[in-house]
Amino acid sequence: MLSHRLQISIILLVGSLFLLCSTSYAECPYDYNCINNPYGAGSPYKSDGLMNPYSQYGSPYSNKSWTNPYATDAPKLYDEDGNYRGKLSTNPYDSDSVSNPYGRYGSPYSSDSIKNPYGAGNPYSGKKIYVVPSR
Repeated sequence: MLSHRLQISIILLVGSLFLLCSTSYAECPYDYNCINNPYGAGSPYKSDGLMNPYSQYGSPYSNKSWTNPYATDAPKLYDEDGNYRGKLSTNPYDSDSVSNPYGRYGSPYSSDSIKNPYGAGNPYSGKKIYVVPSR
């Protein structure tokens, strides 16, 4: 029979492994369509990739890029239910930008913002956020 301390240690170890696995799953490093995957959608060499500084969606000079703070046609964000979640933009003055701390989609207090951990940005909800570049 296992001692009480050993049982607690095993439970803590299993719990820690579960948390580590669920955290790494949330980052989706193996999903080809995830921008966290440097060999998939997050590749800096993908011709139309968001992480490619020479593509129209990753260039700091393109009007369709998320990295251009003056872009007016930045990619849009939608959750898996089809709800609009703002523009993926570094423009802090655009009312739809996720970088506008006072806007509906960038405020950490708005329920529609992906920056609100108790609203649309809840990391435990399991809902995916899709980036839709304008064509």
